[in-house]
Formats: sequence, C-alpha cells, structure tokens
Amino acid sequence: MADRLAQVSGHLSNAYGRGLLAGEVAIITGAGQGIGRSAALLFAKEGAKVVVSDIDAKKASVVVDEIKAAGGDAIAVAGDVGADDFPKTIVEATVKEYGKINHIVNNAGFTYDKMLHTMPDEAYDVIMKIHVRAPFRLVRAAAPYFRAKTPTPENRTIINVSSTSGLHGNVGQANYAAAKSAVVGLTKTIAKEWGPFGVRANVVAFGHVHTRLTAAKEDGATIEIDGKKVALGIPGANTKAAQSVTSNADIPLRRGATPDEAAASMLFLASPLSSYVSGHTLEVTGGRGI
Repeated sequence: MADRLAQVSGHLSNAYGRGLLAGEVAIITGAGQGIGRSAALLFAKEGAKVVVSDIDAKKASVVVDEIKAAGGDAIAVAGDVGADDFPKTIVEATVKEYGKINHIVNNAGFTYDKMLHTMPDEAYDVIMKIHVRAPFRLVRAAAPYFRAKTPTPENRTIINVSSTSGLHGNVGQANYAAAKSAVVGLTKTIAKEWGPFGVRANVVAFGHVHTRLTAAKEDGATIEIDGKKVALGIPGANTKAAQSVTSNADIPLRRGATPDEAAASMLFLASPLSSYVSGHTLEVTGGRGI
C-alpha cells in the first residue's frame, strides 16, 4: 500500500508540480479561523491566490500573514457576508488584485440553536440570511467571471458548505437544518445552469468537525449578531464525550475531523482531480476529509 501511495503521489507531483491550483484565484469566506482558515492555507499551499474573508478583520489579516510567510499570495477582505454591499465589495477587490475568479468557497456561518417551539423569528431569519441568501448573492455577483467562454478551459468551481444537519435534521437546529438543506438545492441548480460554461458546483456536508461550533458551549465562544452576543457550541459537549465511549459511534473512525482534514475535501472539489464531479453532495461525517 505504501508503494502504491508513493506512486500516486509521484503522478500528482509530475502533473501538478506547481500545485493543484497553481495560478488560480479563490475567494474563501469565514477564513479567519476553523475550517475556513485551514482551507485558505491549503489552497495557498497548492498554488492558489487566496482572498481571505472574515467578519473579523484582524483574524483575516493574520491568515494572510501566515500565507505570505509560507511563500503564498493572499489578500484580506473583511466584512459581514450578510451585508448588502458585501458581494460587490469582495468581487471588485478580487478582480482588481488578481484579474479573475476561479473558485468561491462559501464557508462563513454560525449556529443559533433553539428548540423549535421556543425559536424566535430572528434566530430563524438570520441563519437563513447567512447560510442561504449570502452564498446566493455572492455567486450571483461573480457570475460574469464564471459564465464566460474562455479560449482555453479553466478550472472553475463553486463549493458551498452544508451540514449533516441539513441532510438528516438535528435537535435544536430547525433553522440551521433548513438553511443547510436549502444550500443543497441551490448548489444543484448552479451546477445545472453553469455546467455549460465548464463550472462545477458541489456541496460539502460536514458532520462532527472540531471547531468552535462543536466545542462545549461552556467554553464561552460567542458571535455578535445585531449587537447581541449569541453563544456558540454544544452544551456539555466535553463532559458527554468523556463519559460515553459511544459518543462517536455513528462515525466510522470513531472521532470527529480536524479542520485541516475537513479542508481537504474542499481542495478535492476545487482541484482538477474532481473534473467530472458537479451537482453532488460530499458528506463528511468525521475522520479524514475525503
């Protein structure tokens, strides 16, 4: 097996010696931390010029510095993906700096958990706004750079992030599950409309990935929404995991994924290795990213 893996690695190195995404341009939202940060670093490592976007300008700048320190090329475009002017701002900044867009990774998001019978309208509406409306508006704004016939074929992809909650539902996440389910339909439609232009559109549906959204709520992670702090995480997550040997029984590898492993699934869908994959949902339930 080791010999076979070395052989495959050699083939990839020979075919993509400058990286799987060499010379391509990728916009990644929510890239200041977690899976988004890992994706930004990985895409840059594979030769992409990365537009690092996050609502936290400082965190976005730190990731850009990391990329540049490793010899990569990146810029930071901070902003709230839900803001009306965000799509225009980031598309114009990207094209001004790099002249084109090859990939959009709609990764930004958060959870606002409440039981169905106690969930206020604003908790439902804001999750739909960030997880469905925002990706739709960013993709629409970038349409001129994707719906274009080029003299030579270009590698162009849309990667939207869903969740196993969107595929199977989850207690306390009526809003998040509904939004993440809608992302699947949106992506399949993009694939059908933009496929004739050589654009691939796919979904990654993450399960248990170790980020602030799946950490214990008692850890104190929060996000500010319209001036109000909303707690992130799962109540008692650390205690439940420690007390139960079957806490990851539904995951083949019996553990959640790391952000780096999760980002690997995004790289796969963005790379030429998935040149015949479009309109699909890649469910990542834990363990390795792909």
